[in-house]
Amino acid sequence: MNRDELLSALDQEMRKVSAQSVLFSQAVAEQLGINSTDLECLDIINFSSPITAGRLADLTGLTTGAITGVIDRLEKVGYVRRERDPNDRRRVIIQPLPEAAQKISPLFDSMAQAMSKLYSSYSDQEIALILDFATRSNSIVLEEIAKLQGKEEAEAGEN
Repeated sequence: MNRDELLSALDQEMRKVSAQSVLFSQAVAEQLGINSTDLECLDIINFSSPITAGRLADLTGLTTGAITGVIDRLEKVGYVRRERDPNDRRRVIIQPLPEAAQKISPLFDSMAQAMSKLYSSYSDQEIALILDFATRSNSIVLEEIAKLQGKEEAEAGEN
């Protein structure tokens, strides 16, 4: 394959990974009795804990009103709790609860094992390259979300 063909094939595979990740998330969310947006927000809460509701809104691109609904639903099923920021009582900090991980982790065990097997087929240097690609891809996706939501123009106007 020449470079153009490789890039086209890579683009197609990345789009498939994205679509299949959404479908996997939906299947896990259904098992948990929550929606996939709530599951993805919970994942962000787990990776970014402690996190404020406002920061969660920024990271997801959801409105603060939508985030309030997400937190309400996750709190109701016992996956998170709200805490007041001791330094600023107006801010709410969202904390994941250990019970959530105990319910959710088993649903990812098979995937984690399969991915571990895949990772073992790559050298440390190749893993470092893949990690760099994934990290940079995530940054691009966040930038593109901001563009779609018109936040890039708003931020530029604030400068």
